[in-house]
Amino acid sequence: MPQTVATVVDGVRDGTGSAVSDVDAGRTGTAPSQGSAFAPLLRAVKGQGLLERRTGWYAAGIAANLVALGAVLTGMFLLGNTWWTLLLALPLAIFWSRTAFVGHDAGHAQISGDREASRAIGLVHANLLLGMNEAWWNDKHVRHHANPNHIDKDPDVGVGALVWTQKQAAQREGFARWLTRNQAWLFFPMLLLEGIALKISGFQYLRRQPARERALSALLLVAHLCLYATLLLTVMSPGKAVVFALVHHALFGLHLGMAFAPNHKGMEMPDPDGDRWGHLQRQVLTSRNVRGGILTDWFLGGLNYQIEHHLFPSMPRPHLRLAQSMVRAHCETIGMPYTETGLIESYRQALQHMHEVGEPLR
Repeated sequence: MPQTVATVVDGVRDGTGSAVSDVDAGRTGTAPSQGSAFAPLLRAVKGQGLLERRTGWYAAGIAANLVALGAVLTGMFLLGNTWWTLLLALPLAIFWSRTAFVGHDAGHAQISGDREASRAIGLVHANLLLGMNEAWWNDKHVRHHANPNHIDKDPDVGVGALVWTQKQAAQREGFARWLTRNQAWLFFPMLLLEGIALKISGFQYLRRQPARERALSALLLVAHLCLYATLLLTVMSPGKAVVFALVHHALFGLHLGMAFAPNHKGMEMPDPDGDRWGHLQRQVLTSRNVRGGILTDWFLGGLNYQIEHHLFPSMPRPHLRLAQSMVRAHCETIGMPYTETGLIESYRQALQHMHEVGEPLR
């Protein structure tokens, strides 16, 4: 892992969310009130044992997911070369998303405190099972966690197929300008391409990895493609295999997008030229929670507790719900807004933001 990324990862894992702690921020005069406001919450959460890892819980979840994946693959072999097999693209996409959530949690050291063990889990779940480069994901994701919704520092709000500010929109030309005008309508359809885009981005990132790390990542990515193609071509004719792969990756990308879309889109975006925000302000004001029960927790992989996850990235997934009441009460005490909506409302707010960004071009 590149040294700069490793530094940020260490900051994220120890609960500060960045390479510079809020205590240091307070000493340098950057949002000291917010830095000091986070300290009592961190002590309370640690006091309740909510930062202690739940290895057994994860082991059971990983085993259950592998059994589910095995059951879907068995079903594909039993159905064989028929269009009915296409129905199994949906459960396979769902359990692939469960696999991605495990890789996400491993990258945050939620499963194990050992860096090598966490990377091994990530390599198996991301590179081998999904064909998605865990090094690329972690590089991108830790930068997002360190500065969520910061237009200059968060890669998730950089200019791409979509844009997130009217300043970005004003610079669009040609087809990209049309895309921005209609991005709210096109958002969910574009997610159908995300499953394939994740694979492409992972291969492109290989050239940025150190040679030894690149060799292992590439080996696992190629092994995934070979195993996936072998599976489909063993079960189905080439034509059906291509259709299955396209539908499967479309549903996978849609599911992941539906899990990540509610988290930050339409929330506060720090002013790059303004005062630096402390950890509590930086994470709470830019994040949105989604209300729901066990089904919502399962479908969104615990990311519906986005505020708690951003405040405590290494907190195991089953503890996020337990920490929510403490975090909400703390925010109320210090007068900080705490945003939580229903799932449909979260999508509405995210799409509304994208629509407003494109408004000057219409």
